[in-house]
Amino acid sequence: MHKKIDPQTKELYLQKKGEYKEKIKELVQKKKELLSTDNKDELIKINEKIKRYKILYKNKDPNLIHFKDDYNFDNIFEIDNYNLWYSNKAKHALKDINLGIKKNKVTALIGPSGCGKSTFIRSLNRMHDLTDGVSKTGSIFFLSKNIYSKTLPELELRSKVGMVFQKPTPFSLSIYENIAYALKSHGIKDKIKIDQIVKESLEGAALWDDVKDILFQSAHGLSGGQQQRLSIARAIALKPEVLLMDEPTSALDPIATNKIEQLIHQLKKSYSIVIVTHSMAQAQRVSDETVFFYEGRVLEHGTTKQIFTQPNNEKTKDYIDGRIG
Repeated sequence: MHKKIDPQTKELYLQKKGEYKEKIKELVQKKKELLSTDNKDELIKINEKIKRYKILYKNKDPNLIHFKDDYNFDNIFEIDNYNLWYSNKAKHALKDINLGIKKNKVTALIGPSGCGKSTFIRSLNRMHDLTDGVSKTGSIFFLSKNIYSKTLPELELRSKVGMVFQKPTPFSLSIYENIAYALKSHGIKDKIKIDQIVKESLEGAALWDDVKDILFQSAHGLSGGQQQRLSIARAIALKPEVLLMDEPTSALDPIATNKIEQLIHQLKKSYSIVIVTHSMAQAQRVSDETVFFYEGRVLEHGTTKQIFTQPNNEKTKDYIDGRIG
């Protein structure tokens, strides 16, 4: 145990350890009862919870909160009281964000320009660590684990949470090497395995048929829509659990946009997707849930159908109807 722990923290730590121990016993008993049923989904959730509570119970540092013990495992992310400032606290960009983002759903982030959508989505895989003058408070949990804790290294987080940017970002390499480079940088060296993953990733991004005969030609020779699908292929090559998409079709023509939207419908079968979009029509076409941001705050979150047909917040309605923007 670490030194210089105040008595109140130590007392809380011991109390929580007792609670975790009892919770493990309770969950193990529930697991035994479930083993005689066909409820496999619930059994998976119980196993996940047991695993997390055991990690919590073994934690020997009362001053570090690595996991969220009441995490809802229907969510891929849970955000608690998250704030972010730019320019050494000169600009308060995100204000008291509390939000749960569901697994295996497409969640659209909508709102006026400058409302915090892109700032928020880049927070989910710690892109702001690369920006000077940024400060943060609050917590972001990914599958119960605090993304800023020592137990979730930055490189591991970014392999699990892929990112696709507004404009296609191919490397100045061949189509093949655009994907292989990411694999090699994460320690995958076997050429047969790399070849397999490159093919699977391009197929997953609906690009294989377009490029299978030109794999070793420059990626810059592809059309804008093909380059964006290559960016998606590169993101899914590492088998992430989440895809973050920051206005992925804003630089594309309608035909290429339609192909990306069709691809999103396919990808959500395997990944949780968070997409920033300025297109209300696109949000309705591709998303299951919608979050409305306004002036750095989340004003409303619900199913996409509810947000677009019966919004609870007057500003949400004004934005959807085009009265604010």
